[in-house]
Amino acid sequence: MAEVVLKNLSKSFGENVGVDDISMTIPDGAFVVLLGPTGAGKTTTLRLISGLEKGDSGEIWIGGRNVASETPAQRDVAMVFQQYSLYPHLSVRDNLAFPLKSPILRTPPAEIERKVAEVADVLQITHKLDNKATALSGGEMQRVSIGRALVREPSIYLMDEPLSSLDAKLRTDLRVELKRIQANLGATLLYVTHDQIEAMTMATHVGVLNEGKLVQFGSPREIYENPNSLYVAGRLGLPRINILPADVFGNVPSGTHQIAMRPEHIAQGDGLEADIQRVEHLGDHNRLHLNLRGHAITTIADPATDYRPGTQIKISPRSPLCFDVDGNRIR
Repeated sequence: MAEVVLKNLSKSFGENVGVDDISMTIPDGAFVVLLGPTGAGKTTTLRLISGLEKGDSGEIWIGGRNVASETPAQRDVAMVFQQYSLYPHLSVRDNLAFPLKSPILRTPPAEIERKVAEVADVLQITHKLDNKATALSGGEMQRVSIGRALVREPSIYLMDEPLSSLDAKLRTDLRVELKRIQANLGATLLYVTHDQIEAMTMATHVGVLNEGKLVQFGSPREIYENPNSLYVAGRLGLPRINILPADVFGNVPSGTHQIAMRPEHIAQGDGLEADIQRVEHLGDHNRLHLNLRGHAITTIADPATDYRPGTQIKISPRSPLCFDVDGNRIR
């Protein structure tokens, strides 16, 4: 595996900015997730690293070398796409072996057989090796798609929302599986998603993108607990963070325009009265949907509590996050 460094990387498509002066280091062996909405620049960043797009300015270094003049094949990267990208007429075995038969790699037949068997075992699809790709379920096809990348042992794996087309259970299962595989292989992996749960559960580092700019980069815990802007605060956390005008509770730093509170950072039993609109019983906790002076708030409560819609509860913030009129954090 290898460290990947982006230096002042930019790319525009006519008047549309894809990536805007991004600088970022993807450490060797890290699982880095790029998080942001559609159009934030996530996929463009992947394509620039892979060589499928050429940047307007900036540098890309993979394993200590500047890859500006290298073709996608020479850069030694492996990509996994949202769609499965399998050869339907080939068996699972032949789909997995196909990248190793490249004239650039020149992998001996015995080595191909060993790697295919090893990856199939890791992905738990050994019993499917002789099946046609079209005979597989969606989850199995995505495992094969991931396996086509894993057999390569490249400098870095690039994955573009590979789980987004799967159902909820399969996404959960493959999320755990993919993180386990990455950790076991010590692989360097850059993963694109708009799903905050994937970012929180899999990443060692999260890069939050907004309109082509990298607005914050750090561990999932750091991004969650210490967002540097209101935009970043809203990218992680489920239920979403509560945002209120600064004067609702008072006692905030000078210049504060809005405050933000995670659902778990709202104390109950003291403070301002809020109306309970709805209660969701989720087993390990209750989720309360409140109305506080015309503002919708979501918080969580102990499952043993007997809160009911139509009643009131007193709430107060615990260490709220404060932001100025431009959405920048006031610390």
